[in-house]
Amino acid sequence: MEKAKVYFTDFRTKAFGDGLPTKLKKLIKKAGIDQISMDGKFAAIKLHFGELGNISYLRPNYAKAVADMVKEMGGKPFLTDCNTMYPGNRKNALEHLECAWENGFTPLSVGCPILIGDGLKGTDDIDVPVVGGEYVKSAKIGRAVMDADVFISLTHFKGHEMTGFGGAIKNIGMGCGSRAGKTEQHSSGKAEIDETKCRGCLMCLKECANQGLAFDDEAKKMRVNEENCVGCGRCLGACNYDAIAFASFAAVELLNRRMAEYTKAVVDGRPCFHISLIVDVSPNCDCHGENDVPILPNLGMFASFDPLALDQACVDACLKAAPLPGSQLSENMAKPEFIDLCDHFTNSRPESEWRTCLEHAEKIGLGTREYELIVTE
Repeated sequence: MEKAKVYFTDFRTKAFGDGLPTKLKKLIKKAGIDQISMDGKFAAIKLHFGELGNISYLRPNYAKAVADMVKEMGGKPFLTDCNTMYPGNRKNALEHLECAWENGFTPLSVGCPILIGDGLKGTDDIDVPVVGGEYVKSAKIGRAVMDADVFISLTHFKGHEMTGFGGAIKNIGMGCGSRAGKTEQHSSGKAEIDETKCRGCLMCLKECANQGLAFDDEAKKMRVNEENCVGCGRCLGACNYDAIAFASFAAVELLNRRMAEYTKAVVDGRPCFHISLIVDVSPNCDCHGENDVPILPNLGMFASFDPLALDQACVDACLKAAPLPGSQLSENMAKPEFIDLCDHFTNSRPESEWRTCLEHAEKIGLGTREYELIVTE
């Protein structure tokens, strides 16, 4: 496979010149987004709206720049993300939209509609075959994501407590999975029910196709039938009371590989384009209700048709950068017992691991790790 082209520009702007949103538009145009036929087509722009309390997510201005470019090309853009598998402010579409609005993402501020990809409760998904999948044969992807004619990822490249960093593959693979899809990637276990939260409403029972649930008429509580439960996660979205959970005990390497295969399900067979911004590089995911100070400096904006090459280029740029003083990374490196792993992300979170994700993504044909970096103004 020949090298992929990854385009880059820094965050420098000249006085009285173009602002960063305009600079982003110029970058993605130079990277070739206008090669995609957008005329009259629905274009999903996948990003992370940020958890309430977290302010390191990408500003809405960047999303508007991408949406404006799509509209200039005749397309019909919408911003999207899928609901989370865990309790929080983004576990259903109503709370997710309110969270997005509070964080500044509204149709007025971004210039296009906002749709939650897997519907009201995170159960509106479709099974998408994974060509060449070794761990996932059929991925559960939000229906609105798959209904789009064109797919664009807009990623905040930052650290992550499990996968080392959150890049394009994580934004796509984990982000586009429905609640059941996220559960499949995170867990190899079965449902667990907190009886103190269960209301006996039977809504979860309607979603179970495997007789994995059984209602206790005497206690008026739902129980898990361990023998039949397949851990599909469908019941998770049906519960309005956060009574159902799945243990997140899948090994990081397994999570990484499943995530890569989910990404392949999303991007295969339609025009795609990918953008990543290395800015406000927090040590943890934007799913946290807080964000720590950045571990690395703001490095720039990257764009490519290849999500794997894009992630490789971004991580390479990060590994060359100097840690920021006062950050979690620099504090870890100053500890007497510190062992240098020669990797900013694992030095920041030693329990994390990212290389298996990129290795497996290349193995299944998601893209290439070989790239040509093209620097633009």
